[in-house]
Amino acid sequence: MKYRRFGNTELEVSAVTFGGWPMGGTQYGHTEDDLTIKAVKQAAELGITCFDTAAAYGLGRSEILMGKALQKQRNEIIIVTKGGLTWDPNKRRIFRDSSSQAIIEGCNSSLKRLNTDYIDLYLIHWPDPTTPFEETMNTLDKLRSEGKIRYIGVSNFMPSTMEDCLKHVDLTTNQVGYSLFERRVERDVKEFCEKHDVGIMAYGSLAHGMLAEKMNLKTQFVNWDWRSTKNVFGMPFFKPDYFEKNISTVDTLNALAQEHNVTVQNLAVSWLLNNQIVTTALIGFRTPSEVKKTISTMNFELDAELIEKVDKISEDAYKFNVAGEDISPAVGTWNPWDPKPSKFGSTSK
Repeated sequence: MKYRRFGNTELEVSAVTFGGWPMGGTQYGHTEDDLTIKAVKQAAELGITCFDTAAAYGLGRSEILMGKALQKQRNEIIIVTKGGLTWDPNKRRIFRDSSSQAIIEGCNSSLKRLNTDYIDLYLIHWPDPTTPFEETMNTLDKLRSEGKIRYIGVSNFMPSTMEDCLKHVDLTTNQVGYSLFERRVERDVKEFCEKHDVGIMAYGSLAHGMLAEKMNLKTQFVNWDWRSTKNVFGMPFFKPDYFEKNISTVDTLNALAQEHNVTVQNLAVSWLLNNQIVTTALIGFRTPSEVKKTISTMNFELDAELIEKVDKISEDAYKFNVAGEDISPAVGTWNPWDPKPSKFGSTSK
């Protein structure tokens, strides 16, 4: 395992982070709690030190499982969780709420579910256009001074919103979608983060399963899996024609990977980490065997010529997908990655 400086902190974090969205069990395909807990423990044993979750993943289920799995390693690992999304049981939807009261209550609830007395990095999950950033950031600073959180970050924030936040606190990270197929972050978010020393945590690093080499042209998703909507934060990865083309791109990457005795996952992660501002790449493991297979075959020292070839394939794939980007207004429009809430609640990452 390789380790990198975590944003503007002195912390070192593993180049791969265990992503906890699938652990929620409600939006990202089938999972088994026992296997998930074992997967988290396996990841820690193999050198992964960063574990990401959120209150919204399974309405707390992911945090509970993560807390159970990491009790014995608590002082050796970094726990990242997110708040600022509130579940309305009557409307059966998740809404953005970064008010002081919501953040304090949310943080306290996350601490209980994680069974810990501090959170290493606390993120605002999505920007809340109804609450002044000054109120949100000052509340996070108060939680930090109380020792409940160590560092402050955001997720899915654009440069203008990060700039507003930086007027009140320092930001360790911005967690955003970034992969071989998803490069919208390069429009202006990446440059802003580089300028202000805000590390990027790349979620969807395997294009939400596409680059895990487990999909084929017959792949379908159950109706409660958010990918069944075919809309990946405004990108058409799983829509007809796009899906077929993307699977073909994975085949091309696989041929290249075999030439160099590596895996497609290895190419995807190494390409991301070639960007120094990318602190860590999130992967949503489900089983111990997935963790072991991925980490044991990961080579973080791929040569520049190979990365350049991967980048060319990535450029072509991104241009094809971004041509189908959905930029129509969504509920609570705030940035171009804002998904529309589904009938089962927001698909917000």
